[in-house]
Amino acid sequence: MLDLRFVRDDPDAVRRAMRAKMMADELPKLEQLLRLDEEHRLVRADLEEKQARRNADSRTVGELKRRGQDDPELMARLAELASEVKRLEEKERSLQQQIGQLMLAIPNLPHESVPYGESEHDNVVVKEWGERPEFGFEPKPHWDLMQERGWLDLEAGVKVAGAGFPVFRREGSKLVRALQAFFLDRLAAHGYEEVVPPVLANAESATATGQLPDKEGQMYEVTGGLYLVPTSEVPLTNLHRDEILDAAALPLRYCAYTACFRREAGSHGKDVRGLNRVHQFDKVEMVQLTAPERSYEALEEMVAVSESLLEALRLPYRKLLMCTGDLGFTQAKKYDLEVWSAGQGRWLEVSSISNLEAFQANRLRTRARPGGVNGKGRPEPVHTLNGSALAFPRTIAALVENNQRADGTVEVPDALAGYLGTKTL
Repeated sequence: MLDLRFVRDDPDAVRRAMRAKMMADELPKLEQLLRLDEEHRLVRADLEEKQARRNADSRTVGELKRRGQDDPELMARLAELASEVKRLEEKERSLQQQIGQLMLAIPNLPHESVPYGESEHDNVVVKEWGERPEFGFEPKPHWDLMQERGWLDLEAGVKVAGAGFPVFRREGSKLVRALQAFFLDRLAAHGYEEVVPPVLANAESATATGQLPDKEGQMYEVTGGLYLVPTSEVPLTNLHRDEILDAAALPLRYCAYTACFRREAGSHGKDVRGLNRVHQFDKVEMVQLTAPERSYEALEEMVAVSESLLEALRLPYRKLLMCTGDLGFTQAKKYDLEVWSAGQGRWLEVSSISNLEAFQANRLRTRARPGGVNGKGRPEPVHTLNGSALAFPRTIAALVENNQRADGTVEVPDALAGYLGTKTL
């Protein structure tokens, strides 16, 4: 979340940001927040003044009692003050709770370099790499090719769990395993520490990273107040919740391979065929906690890592800079990477890489102090970044579609051949 002092001091910047993110209908919450914040400060000042008077009168009463004296008028005034202090304390707690809930409804501000736009149609293509494959035959979409070869069993997934839960078999499952090892090995070479985190997160963790209260409809809630993770960004970023870090140790780089779970409510049409949009999918995620002054350098580094994976797989891709209207609630700046799908004749998103600046860190209460945890410098919120490297379903779809042959076999990119033990599937 944003810093309340910033919201108080520059509400116009927050109003502009909310309009730019197409959240004008949420502006009443900002106005309510500002009113409650002003009321809270008045209540706080009144409370502190009455607490001071109560404490002074209590000391006077104590001195009188030690001398064996009594002052009924003073005692009555002290009782009245004690009652008023209690009322104001309850009022302050109520206002703090309301302010806290409203702060969770205020989005992050777009970075100044983010172009204005109202929807995904206003995103800017900043780079395109690779040549789209050409075929002497009609290329098949992955759902036909993989099911014909016995690599993908969508009907079994429906039987076991429902639509959107694919079953990989034979070479399809080997391809998943190969991609996992390939991606994690590449990230390790870039200095990312591999983590095996839980795939369940509690509400505090989901709130800290911004999934709650913004994305309840997209998450699977299980018993005990736990949620299946929509991305391993959630557990990785929460590794340092409520901690003061040594600023000299930054950046911290983590990566993890997990299954991810999203309800994708309302999805329909051609975008959901095969592996295009599923409820359970595998992904390797990378997360960084950085010093604020280098977070945008870190963002470009992370994008370059994901691009290098696509280039190693020989997958034509394009890089998009997302406009304000297509930024997420928590994001200050975001890039998407899309691969060319030869069997479908369109681009498929396989990665999003974002800088959230201090937005998550304020919720996480994750700060860094110069001179170490016990140093004398003032601890400041870190900046957090996350990105897919990469999401498996559409990466697999593009791999098999772009590398298919007329006989139904699929050529394996050199980068994966060693992991699969073959150059042809």
